[in-house]
Parts: sequence; structure tokens; C-alpha cells
Amino acid sequence: MAVGIFDSGLGGLTVLDAVTQRLPDVPFVYLADSAHAPYGVRTSDDIFELTCSAVERLFDAGCNLVILACNTASAAALRRMQESWVPRDRRVLGVFVPLIEALTERQWGDNSPPREVGIRHVALFATPATVSSRAFQRELAFRAIGVDVEAQACGGVVDAIEDGDMILAEALVRSHVDALLRKMPQPDAAILGCTHYPLMQENFQAALGADVRVFSQASLVAESLADYLERHPEMQGTGESAFLTTGDPGRVSDRATQFLRRQIVFTAA
Repeated sequence: MAVGIFDSGLGGLTVLDAVTQRLPDVPFVYLADSAHAPYGVRTSDDIFELTCSAVERLFDAGCNLVILACNTASAAALRRMQESWVPRDRRVLGVFVPLIEALTERQWGDNSPPREVGIRHVALFATPATVSSRAFQRELAFRAIGVDVEAQACGGVVDAIEDGDMILAEALVRSHVDALLRKMPQPDAAILGCTHYPLMQENFQAALGADVRVFSQASLVAESLADYLERHPEMQGTGESAFLTTGDPGRVSDRATQFLRRQIVFTAA
């Protein structure tokens, strides 16, 4: 048994890299649904069906715990999966929880009324599907008051990263940040609401300016997972690490090796 990590493509490798550094003795099975990426332009029903199919494959691989290292899947499918689909003896967790905890400085299990937090103006950069779901705003509103969130749908960025066209990705980031700043000239913080975006974090920071605190999910998810496994050691288990893809294993391996700067070999899911 290993811990499963799922993403529609390669963005979740930023999460995988962080969790393997934080938890070097835990085996992970990473699944990239490259054949159907990107998810950010799909309908909620499409995202739900594809995510369930991918998570089922990870269950079959012996993963009792699966992390959706995909904001789009977390936003559009996770709640529905947890309420109606996930078996009692399995767990599926998303990437929003650690981010909300960090932003509001309160634990997820804290059910006290919403309160004011130090951050007032938040820029959210995410895929079109994540933005339209308003999942981030909904979860934030349960825990904080007085926070203005301005969301920017960053069309094309995931596609450019998946294609390895970083020049185009950089240009798109600048364009999307400019569009956001026209709506919210002085954000206190920025949320990179897609696990692909940490690959462009320096570009987001440069375009936003040094005074804007940029929240990236990988390290936050790693710490949250470490805490979860300490409380639920039965979910850690033993097993073999693996990389699976629904796309072309050779092409995906090349891109993953480029992203992480170490050799990654994917096999067919």
C-alpha cells in the first residue's frame, strides 16, 4: 500500500516533490491523466467522472489514501466524491485545506464562527473551472470575514506548461497578472490555485511585486500530509513508488524529467 497522488497532468509533480522530501520513507504512486488534460476547461460532470476513474485506478494500485494534487478536481469533484462515492475504508483529500488553513491561521477542524484575519485583499489565480466553481471563496467564507477575493482565470497557462513552452507560459502569466491588477491594484496576497503554477512562481512574484505574499501549495500540502499520516499511520502502509499516465509514457516521462530535473519514468496506467 502506498499513498496515491493524482493530477490531470504534470502540475502535481510540484506536490509530489515536496511530499517526498518531507516524507522520504513513504512510497507514492503518482497518476497523471495526461490523455484528458487539461481539466480546467471541462464541465463539472466531466471532471467528476474523470477524477473518479483516476482515483479508482489508484485504489486498484493499493492506495487507501489519495491526494487530489489538482485544484480543478478538488474544486469541482472532491465534495461530491466524499459525499457519494468514496468507500468507507478509503480517503480522498484535496489541496484546498492546507491553503485555507495557512491563509486563515486556523485548523480545518476549528468550527468556531468566521473571524477577521490579517489579509484583506487576495488575488486568486486558477483555471477557468476552479474560478467558476467558487470553491475557494466558499471554503474561505466559512472561516474568515472581511476578505475580498478577486479571481483571475488563467487560460492557456497549463497547456503551455504541459507542452514545455515556458516562453509562452511566462507571457501568459504576465498577461493574467496585469488583468488581475486592473481589477485589484493592491492585493495583500496571491494564491497560486493550480499545482502547475509553482513552476512559474518566480514569474508570478515578479509580475505582482515583492510586497505581495504569494501562497504556493506544495510545501503546505506536504506539512499537512505529514500531520495526517502521524494521526492515521494505518494509511501510510508499505509498497512500491510508481509513476502512471493515461498519455504517452515516453513523452510524459520527458516532460516530467524536465520539470523535476531528475529522471522520471512513467508507465501506462
